[in-house]
Amino acid sequence: MHRRTLIALASAAVTATTLSAPAFAQSSGEIRIAHVYSKTGPLEAYGKQTQTGLMMGLSYATGGSMTVNGKKLVVIEKDDQGKPDLGKSLLATAYSDDKADIAVGPTSSGVALAMLPVAEEYKKILLVEPAVADSITGDKWNKYIFRTGRNSSQDAISNAVAVDKEGVTIATLAQDNAFGRDGVKAFKDAVKKAKVAHEEYLPAATTDFTAGAQRLIDKLKDQPGRKVIWIVWAGAGNPFKIADMDLKRYGIEISTGGNILPAMAAYKNFPGMEGATYYYFGIPKNPVNEALVAAHYKEFKTPPDFFTAGGFSSAMALVTALKATGGDTNTNKLIKTMEGMSFDTPKGKMTFRKEDHQAMQSMYHFKIKVDPAFAWGVPELVREIKPEEMNVPIRNNR
Repeated sequence: MHRRTLIALASAAVTATTLSAPAFAQSSGEIRIAHVYSKTGPLEAYGKQTQTGLMMGLSYATGGSMTVNGKKLVVIEKDDQGKPDLGKSLLATAYSDDKADIAVGPTSSGVALAMLPVAEEYKKILLVEPAVADSITGDKWNKYIFRTGRNSSQDAISNAVAVDKEGVTIATLAQDNAFGRDGVKAFKDAVKKAKVAHEEYLPAATTDFTAGAQRLIDKLKDQPGRKVIWIVWAGAGNPFKIADMDLKRYGIEISTGGNILPAMAAYKNFPGMEGATYYYFGIPKNPVNEALVAAHYKEFKTPPDFFTAGGFSSAMALVTALKATGGDTNTNKLIKTMEGMSFDTPKGKMTFRKEDHQAMQSMYHFKIKVDPAFAWGVPELVREIKPEEMNVPIRNNR
């Protein structure tokens, strides 16, 4: 990669094309992108990574120019604080007052579900990244919704690869919200051989997991064969604390998906743990990921994280579509362009499925290795699970 492009990429997170509301009057020489995300709130860490990835991705995809077909890309940031009502009103303001041509976000599934009808009302595209709940591209979907982020089914199907075997009994631990419940539903649908014996849902802000863990132990301890607690959790709280209750005494294992690097510090206590992840910087081998990793190290002296890759992917999708339309932001033209469209990302090629606009993408089956050089449990690749291997259900009513 050219040094000039790397420098442009590295500085993209603080680029002058980022505006905070209220925005300025629209220029015909601009393409206005609203990013509604959790700049603060319970999922702040995820939101900030997405924003960094979005800006780096826009810079990379435009060769550092931040323009498409002579039109300047202007990103308008909005902080939904993880609150559905706020996210809904901010998106309406972005489309109406800020004249946003397209929107990206949000971080929380609950916020996303509140925002979907706004995109339909204003007849403008909402590119969902990284909210995960299946219902976003399922029963709550409308034609203005596209998603580069993975959905609950993609998470579940890939994670089932690690634990769905004959003679295995599984109990699930999840947050009592759209993300948690959709995640468990999709996981249960994906499990064909193992038995799911119990579902445990706890408040999203839980810090004391003792009572929930005891219920999980009681359901599993007398089961024959291999026993697994599958965890789906986001944001604050450390559900891996349940291991302190001497799960090994009962022959109970833990399995989970990938997460941000700080959360994966807890994985160091579980060498050999298997699961599947959406992204880990050391796994995909392609030029886009190499560019992201190099630029992120240059800017932050750290590797890009889980949601940084997602923000980058959303930028790649936007610029690919806008280049195809010659910078035309007409919604119907964009929809026609994006349906079935393939685009390069740090994870390799993604394709928007025509039926529900969900990005079909690889997932990565991993096994945790403890390496003293890293502060987190390192997910070593067992194998890439390619899009065509996953029978991801179409859950909308199109």
